[in-house]
Amino acid sequence: MSGDSDCTRTSPSAGSPSDNELLPDRPKYVCSLSPDLITKAREELQEKPEWRLRDVQALRDMVCKDYPSLGTCLDDAFLLRFLRARKFDYDRALQLLVNYHTCRRSWPEVFNNLKPSAIKPVLESGFVTVLPHLDPEGRHVVCIRPDRWTPSNYPITENIRAIYLTLEKLIQSEETQVNGIVILADYKGVSLSKASHFGPFVAKKVIGILQDGFPIRIKAVNIINEPRIFKGIFAIIKPFLKEKIANRFFLHGCDLNSLHQNIPPVILPEEYGGTSGKLDISAWNELLLASEEDFLHDFSQLVLPCDSSPHDILVSGDADEKQCDDSLRGMKPQLYYCY
Repeated sequence: MSGDSDCTRTSPSAGSPSDNELLPDRPKYVCSLSPDLITKAREELQEKPEWRLRDVQALRDMVCKDYPSLGTCLDDAFLLRFLRARKFDYDRALQLLVNYHTCRRSWPEVFNNLKPSAIKPVLESGFVTVLPHLDPEGRHVVCIRPDRWTPSNYPITENIRAIYLTLEKLIQSEETQVNGIVILADYKGVSLSKASHFGPFVAKKVIGILQDGFPIRIKAVNIINEPRIFKGIFAIIKPFLKEKIANRFFLHGCDLNSLHQNIPPVILPEEYGGTSGKLDISAWNELLLASEEDFLHDFSQLVLPCDSSPHDILVSGDADEKQCDDSLRGMKPQLYYCY
């Protein structure tokens, strides 16, 4: 479905009532939040249930007016993700939505043919999974283990695809939209050769997606078992991080007690000093792979109209890429120094 046809359908000034009656109705939004989460959304996200659909329509109207060729889904539930991620600030939510599409269209190696079955080897490796239990704040914990990746098997972009699909699945939940997520990254066994794959260009792209191009609230990033080489990795990442996000990074080293201050042992697997049994990746893999048809349907609505090009919407990133290239020249000496 193109952005033009979506906007034509929703614009108050477009067509007569009889014309619009011929078009299928959008899925009606039904709130699934508990009373406690409705209160939390009101207090933390400025979400007022009585104004919710009015706010969604306001964002929809802005898209149709300012970006008629965006080619986005305009359903209530989809737009609500962006409003919640930006605390119902219309302008910031609109920019996030545009950035979401910018990221998808400017990195084809990641976003072409993006579906769970295409990243099955990554899932089976255990590179990324989601712990089965929520933390005390009701947040999912995304566990990333770079040591499970063998670079000779597939490029680093496959790992990024797996992380992205994981986030897409999580953000379907209204509870996650309100509570956010926590990341647990285990850098045990990460070598210099493996770290060198994560250069400034990739770092900037990934950070750009997580900070400004995806409607999810990352509440904490816990790093454990990081080797000395991580100083070099973090030095690459940090210039691209906003201060608020940088302050949510916690480096625990090998200190499990430190980790347990942020993530309680009761929801952690035995590998991280927890009491919830061995880390099991099968449940999450099965859930994600079973969502193949849902992803194909959802992503089919995020298409660029045939009479448009990405440059109609996107701003050239030549200057940013040059900055990344300049940073790349100094990356390996810095990594070797830290190693």
